[in-house]
Amino acid sequence: MVAELDRMIAARAAWEGAPMAIATVVSTWGSAPRPKGSHMLVAADGRFEGSISGGCVENEVLQVASEAIVDGRSRLLDYTIGDETAWEAHLPCGGAISVLVQPVSPDGYRPEIFDALAEARAAGRSLSVTTDIESGQSRIAAEPGDGQFVNRYRPARTLLIVGAVQIAQALVEFASPLDTRAVLIDPRERFLTAARFPGIELDSRWPDEAIAAYAPGPETAVITLSHDPKIDDPALVAALSADTGYIAALGSKRSHAARLERLAAAGLTPGQLARIDAPAGLPIGALGPAEIALSVAAGMVRAFRTAG
Repeated sequence: MVAELDRMIAARAAWEGAPMAIATVVSTWGSAPRPKGSHMLVAADGRFEGSISGGCVENEVLQVASEAIVDGRSRLLDYTIGDETAWEAHLPCGGAISVLVQPVSPDGYRPEIFDALAEARAAGRSLSVTTDIESGQSRIAAEPGDGQFVNRYRPARTLLIVGAVQIAQALVEFASPLDTRAVLIDPRERFLTAARFPGIELDSRWPDEAIAAYAPGPETAVITLSHDPKIDDPALVAALSADTGYIAALGSKRSHAARLERLAAAGLTPGQLARIDAPAGLPIGALGPAEIALSVAAGMVRAFRTAG
């Protein structure tokens, strides 16, 4: 699967030469269905990619986008629980959103922004785009201020999964929709095969070597699944020796207690050991590989969301 932002970038490239407009959620309140910065790209022939309300107000926004394509002017749309349009569009959920619709043009959302986004994504860099709400003009910059909306496009996160087990087969499926690059690490060649993990980046190095090579930082998660201390422990040591954003280990409370003893004996401090989320994931009473993978993915999302 392809991440949402990458799909929009690909759609713009595929529609090259066609007049387009882009809708962006620039403000939210309450239980808004989509976060600030969400996009919907619209072509003059009616094709579109992305979502700004999960389906609630897309029909009206598509119409407004067509108008913006024709006259080259931006529009700011407000939807609240009290609006008749919002009620008709099934947005009576207690939330509100403001959507800016811009032509893709030098006077709106500049076409070169898409190219800069593609380059930043490929390089693993963030990119900030500032939009003047009144004029509807966007530029590559981070200049917050009155009447300015700054959309910071973060790079895809990296998920380093240690242990090519059945749970990993389910976990990798969650990565791309969560805008996360998944890498599967396991020195056991019989486990780490393209047949078991089609289309996934595979790394057969020992985990400590592999993790160090990926230089984990705040946007990186390391999750150990193998249940083999010879594989999991070196991975955790490497992850804890870096500024890794999220570190988790599968296993019971009893097995984790034994793990902590081993890692302490290896020289890790109590502060370092406290960074390990174990047993990994949210306590949803998961049964089976798919549900366990879901709980682990949810734990990772919660950790990154809490960290901001």
